[in-house]
Amino acid sequence: MDLIPTSPQHIHILLNHFPSVGTIIAICIFIIAFFYNISILKRTSLFIFVILGLLSIPTYITGAATRWAIQGNPGINFDIIMAHQDAALAAFIGLGITGLVAWLALWQERRFSQGAPNWILYLTLGLSIYTVYAMAIAGNIGGHISRPELGHADEILATQGDSIIESIQGMVNSFIWAWPAMEAVHFIGMALIFGSLGLISVRILGYSSSLPFAPLHRLLPLGVLGFVVNIITGMFFFIADSGRYVAMDGFPPKIIAMMIGGITIIYLTTFDDVWNLKEGEDAPLRAKLMAAITILSWGAVIAFGRLLPYYGDGG
Repeated sequence: MDLIPTSPQHIHILLNHFPSVGTIIAICIFIIAFFYNISILKRTSLFIFVILGLLSIPTYITGAATRWAIQGNPGINFDIIMAHQDAALAAFIGLGITGLVAWLALWQERRFSQGAPNWILYLTLGLSIYTVYAMAIAGNIGGHISRPELGHADEILATQGDSIIESIQGMVNSFIWAWPAMEAVHFIGMALIFGSLGLISVRILGYSSSLPFAPLHRLLPLGVLGFVVNIITGMFFFIADSGRYVAMDGFPPKIIAMMIGGITIIYLTTFDDVWNLKEGEDAPLRAKLMAAITILSWGAVIAFGRLLPYYGDGG
């Protein structure tokens, strides 16, 4: 028996547990921290929300890969699959925005002495509750894919309008300037990521040691902005032609490299290894290791992204 899942179905089922269970745990920690004013628990809950927002990317992608692996199989209702994908997209968007707002709160906790304002904390809580609701709907519909004997498929489909996924596919593929316009925006997003994080990383590695770290902290939102821009445009690319992307051998390495790069952003936001260092002071070894990983991971994202049309079955 294989201990490591390799099929998209098994990977998707495994990944699904983290957002669903993790979000509920993070909400409970957040409420306790807010009620009793425990700052370490508040930061912990925000950190979990950010990690879960990052995990929502491979969770959604493996879900789409599962669709292509099982559609057409006997007993599989295609309309239920599409309804599940629409619900999963709503959950993905909810968790992604929750993670983004939680990151902003963490950044403000580190950047300003008064910490994050209450409104952004309330917004994080509200978004996370919506996400749990959206995931419950997606999970309920998803259960009818593998277990059609549960029935009620007609009732589920009766509540669904036009497919959001198919609408996005039609919009992107029918508008001649959609792909080149999104490619241009995608490139700008990557420039923001690599430019800001690259500058921070080379300073951590010891270059331009006369430059203090504190001003560089202000560049982190630019890197996160580029990351968000690339996630949005990248998801439009993926939704418009998911069957081709999941067949590309270079696509999984790109996503893995992007996840590692996302973790380095979280590290730079959460840990104080470098931000308290003064002009001329050397960064600790752990920070230098993370800086090297930052450059390598985002360099790999760029390389695999450029190779996608030529590498694997999708070209």
